[in-house]
Amino acid sequence: MDVVIAFALIVLLFAVLGSGLWIGLSLLAVALIGMELFTSRPVGDSMMLTIWGSTSSWTLTALPLFLWMGEILFRSKLSEDMFKGLAPWLNRLPGRLLHTNVVGCTIFAAISGSSAATCATIGKITLPELKKRGYPDDISIGTLAGAGTLGLLIPPSIIMIVYGVAANVSIAKLFLAGVIPGLLLAALFMGYIMVWALFNKDKVPAADAAMSFGQKIHASRHLIPVVSLIVVVLGGIYSGIATATEAAALGVAGALVLAKIEGSLNWARFREGLVAACRVYCMIGLILAGAAFLTLAMGFIGLPRHLAEFIGALQLSPFALMLLLIVFFIILGCFLDGISMVVLTIAVLLPTVEAAGFDLIWFGIFIVLVVEMAQITPPVGFNLFVLQGLTKREVTWIARTAMPLFFLMIAAVIATYFFPDVVLWLPRQMQG
Repeated sequence: MDVVIAFALIVLLFAVLGSGLWIGLSLLAVALIGMELFTSRPVGDSMMLTIWGSTSSWTLTALPLFLWMGEILFRSKLSEDMFKGLAPWLNRLPGRLLHTNVVGCTIFAAISGSSAATCATIGKITLPELKKRGYPDDISIGTLAGAGTLGLLIPPSIIMIVYGVAANVSIAKLFLAGVIPGLLLAALFMGYIMVWALFNKDKVPAADAAMSFGQKIHASRHLIPVVSLIVVVLGGIYSGIATATEAAALGVAGALVLAKIEGSLNWARFREGLVAACRVYCMIGLILAGAAFLTLAMGFIGLPRHLAEFIGALQLSPFALMLLLIVFFIILGCFLDGISMVVLTIAVLLPTVEAAGFDLIWFGIFIVLVVEMAQITPPVGFNLFVLQGLTKREVTWIARTAMPLFFLMIAAVIATYFFPDVVLWLPRQMQG
């Protein structure tokens, strides 16, 4: 009977989400109905305590701070300077300036924490330049769609903070665990561009005029402020000097100082960045609150226990379970954004994941990787929407151009299963 009730609530949830109601309110409404009709616990007290507990965590304070840091940089000239600093070093690689999409997203991801912000910022810089120089639209947009997802994997990452709070694991260790997989995934994307360029030499424009080593170094001075900010934020976390929240505060202060020094910080932009960060965080906070209450309701009804028993009865090997979860999250990603996917599923899946012997730090990176895939799968792929706004192309066309990078992400997930030290080596060094 409990299974039937839980299934009915899931169907109701998708129906409410499909109606266009805000995700956070949809979660709260379904949880309220479930608690009222199928449990004897006082609904008002449960809702109040759960919402307060889910949104008042000190660890969660890092989230709005990293959002604000990204918004400050998004509105400054620092992001524009990245292209000037990167282009001279990439001009001789197969694929030439197409690599600015990947390297630019990798660098900006380390100071943004948001996939959509990374994709939008780098896209505004690189796409006009690549088009002006004659690079094909499909490879330019496709590589940007895939590389933009690095905003979730390379720390600081908003999804990692949400997962860390939901799963009660160290956010600092999660940040460190994402560094090597993020760099390897960026290398895979660059490798794809090189292979494409070797098979499509006629579509790659001629190289720019050669520059001496000294000229390249001089052009790279534009990268110094951004790299310095990355060192301050991630170095503070890795060294143990600062927690994730304290590092986020340092990042905001550093971003404000750099934006002021290079002349793009004024009162209007300061206010716009603060309001934008507050707006995004309020959306995320409402989702977290609704998901926490829905998780509580599902717990009282018995869904997590029944799901764990069902998966246990299948007697899947850990590898088969991982493949099943990949398919599950890809399907879920067609309907929900990444944060909603994490907060909705973690409490339900954790007992099963722990029983299968998965390390929760490794599983956090696994979750981030599969959520990355969801960013470029229609109809609810956030990066697809961002690029549609930038390019005015159809979402399905953009998704097709990003498909090779989608398969590279699947390969990366499977590789981390067979070589878990790729994920766990850095966190173990911190522990030591």
